[in-house]
Amino acid sequence: MKRTLLGLAAAATLAGPAVTVPAVSASAATGDFGPDTCRQGYVWREARPSDHVCVTSGTRTQTRDDNAAAASRWTSGAFGAHTCVQGYVWREAFAGDDVCVLPAVRSQARADNAAAADRRVSARLWITKYTVPPTDNGDGTSTTTSVDDIPRLKLSGDHFNFGQVKLYLRYNTGRTYWSGAVTASAHGGFAGGSFGKKSGVFDCSGAARPANGYAQAYDVVSGRWSAKVPVRIGCAVL
Repeated sequence: MKRTLLGLAAAATLAGPAVTVPAVSASAATGDFGPDTCRQGYVWREARPSDHVCVTSGTRTQTRDDNAAAASRWTSGAFGAHTCVQGYVWREAFAGDDVCVLPAVRSQARADNAAAADRRVSARLWITKYTVPPTDNGDGTSTTTSVDDIPRLKLSGDHFNFGQVKLYLRYNTGRTYWSGAVTASAHGGFAGGSFGKKSGVFDCSGAARPANGYAQAYDVVSGRWSAKVPVRIGCAVL
């Protein structure tokens, strides 16, 4: 089997014009607020200004109402000046949170804390490799090509919003080699919107061939980018 590296020729064929990510309208996005960006449908709880646990809007409203009523629910007692009046308990949304709430609200705060990581747009991206299986000819035979057993790059991710995610393979110079799009949706075992996209691009990594580019994903709903994942691209085989 003859295999020849034709990196520059392949890049010229596959790259095409650079892809520009379109601006996302405010009505269609939650916005990129860094690593604490909430998935669509969630907002920061704000039990205190630095509380960025992602919750439903109803829970945030409840949190604000409880904060406003805090002084009226305190009394002097076994736990000092901030002992809760009968029927209320400390919320404990964070260490030292002694706002008095109904027991169900404290349970909700604990549940929201436990789910916090899964509700953020962490935009986690990783690379796996795959090969192309033989083509079934429907007559008991199958067909393969000389490149079917050469690994190709698959881009996978989770902790995205449900909806469109744009995918890119770029050289370290920033020039786009390949681009694609996928719809992130719910899959068991993965948080938020997740996906797997076979790029068809050959994995060019190997001894003495370090990464010369990177993969990156763009969450259209929030405008948030994933971290860059190093890859080796730009080769072809015959």
